[in-house]
Amino acid sequence: MQNNTFSTLFVGQNLIKLKEVDSTNNFLKELVSKSEPLPEGTVIMADNQFAGRGQQNSVWQSQVGKNISTSIYLKPSFLPLDKQFYLNMAVSLAICDTLSHFIPTGIKIKWPNDMHHFDKKLGGVLIENSLTGSRIKSSVIGIGLNINQTDFPKEIEHRATSVIQILQKEFQLEVIMEKLFVFMEKYYLILKSGKFSILKNYYLEKLYRLGESAYYKENGEVFEGVINGVDENGRLLVEVAGCQKSFNFKEIEFTHTK
Repeated sequence: MQNNTFSTLFVGQNLIKLKEVDSTNNFLKELVSKSEPLPEGTVIMADNQFAGRGQQNSVWQSQVGKNISTSIYLKPSFLPLDKQFYLNMAVSLAICDTLSHFIPTGIKIKWPNDMHHFDKKLGGVLIENSLTGSRIKSSVIGIGLNINQTDFPKEIEHRATSVIQILQKEFQLEVIMEKLFVFMEKYYLILKSGKFSILKNYYLEKLYRLGESAYYKENGEVFEGVINGVDENGRLLVEVAGCQKSFNFKEIEFTHTK
């Protein structure tokens, strides 16, 4: 456990660095269940995450020591369950602003919380909430960002990218982490103050494909639609043939061709 000099109030002030772990989220959840109460803002960072997870148990692949693989512990007990998607918005915006600080154009949030540079994926988020009654007791925010990775597996190289590929420049991971913690704290405090409309408006501004006609897939069927926004529960709102439809996670797939 290390104390750090990040310019934040609490996020990253307690940083635990690991050489290797199956998943930073798993490690942090185990720590929360076993130990004394952890300070809010505790961060787990790993050089190698050999079983990193994305949404719905998809696998996150990352080269050793090249990327950001981290988990942040938050306690948003102030947030009612019916507002939990706003936590997703706050986290997504923090990462989006972090990447936009280094990459001036093309950074968007692909619903619900993947990070894109134009049509290529730069990173993803896995939020795991622990509930008590109708409130969120604690949240483990897992973040994976492609920073200095130059090679990707053949099956994903056409749809993945990294900061080094975009800018042709290597970055110290700690420099980007510093910005990430600052923005995470900023948006978390906006969330805590109940400014939901500010979060939603900014999230929509940054939303990939908002207002654009594009192709999607549902149950294997490709259709054309226009993303109009998200509802209070985080469902994606898409206009299809003049009618508005809503989709939960994994019910709709983004595609580029018919």
